[in-house]
Amino acid sequence: MDVLIVDGYNIIGAWPELQALRDNDLAQARELLIEKMADYQAYTGSRVIIVFDAYGVEGIETKNKHRNVQIIYTREHETADERIEKLVGEIKNIKTKVYVATSDYTEQRTIFAQGALRLSARELFIETENIEKEIEHNVKIRHSVKTRSKIPIDQDVLEVFEKWRRGEK
Repeated sequence: MDVLIVDGYNIIGAWPELQALRDNDLAQARELLIEKMADYQAYTGSRVIIVFDAYGVEGIETKNKHRNVQIIYTREHETADERIEKLVGEIKNIKTKVYVATSDYTEQRTIFAQGALRLSARELFIETENIEKEIEHNVKIRHSVKTRSKIPIDQDVLEVFEKWRRGEK
């Protein structure tokens, strides 16, 4: 199984669309990232965990799920990097490939040492864009393919049937 751990605020700060949202409404930028990662998870079949830094926020760690994406807000005095490192240690095993999406070079070196693979913010952005394009292409193909009747019928007869179906004379 593949697991993708996403450094939430690092990705938000690196993707142009999310950067623009962050400057006006950070919550909306988080929601859009979560939606994109949910689509990524649905398409790739990988487990996705997004970690948001709550270093300066009082309280305990919170976890929730949205469309099967696990979302973690770190506890007080814990950085996202620290939580990601713990997650890699907990999840990494022979059967599981762990990828960490971050452009933080120090974090990349640390997770490499633990046996995880890195995915830069740019690489993840390109991958999600390609997935979105492929989905759009597949949808267009499905809509363009007409369902065929099991009984061969001439086109003029099909047009008459279609008019009857629509209630036209």
